[in-house]
Amino acid sequence: MNIILIGMPGSGKSTIGVVLAKLLGKHFCDTDLLLQKHCGKKLQEIIRTEGTDAFFRYENEVLSSLDCADTVIATGGSAVYSDKAMAHLKASGVCVYLKVGADEIARRLANFSDRGVVIGDGMTIADLYAERKPLYEVYADITVSAEGGSVYDVARVIADGVAAR
Repeated sequence: MNIILIGMPGSGKSTIGVVLAKLLGKHFCDTDLLLQKHCGKKLQEIIRTEGTDAFFRYENEVLSSLDCADTVIATGGSAVYSDKAMAHLKASGVCVYLKVGADEIARRLANFSDRGVVIGDGMTIADLYAERKPLYEVYADITVSAEGGSVYDVARVIADGVAAR
């Protein structure tokens, strides 16, 4: 069974995912890195040179074709925009929403322009949070707060939540 981590950019999906994979003896996969490899460009470069529609198309291709087992999968924050990709991922495991408040995300992403965050012109992090939060909640099998505890503490809560399912 895979564990699929979803949440806002800066919520800790990659960082917590590595610790969770070590804790559970699973593999780890960061889909942003797969997307960069697939396109031969950094995320921000894809957005800047090809636009958001192309970015979403590439992301959907990568996520919908992902074939792994016994893996902690850290998705990009925009993965939830693709019903097809999310259905494919959820078919292989449990989906965990790493919940972090909008103010904390804004603090963590003080300079998000280099991170490859897909955000509309004139949108703030708070706007993006308000747009994506309902999608994360729809796809989540488990919701875990990723604020206030150590990375290990959050990974342990996820591990316990998955084990209880």
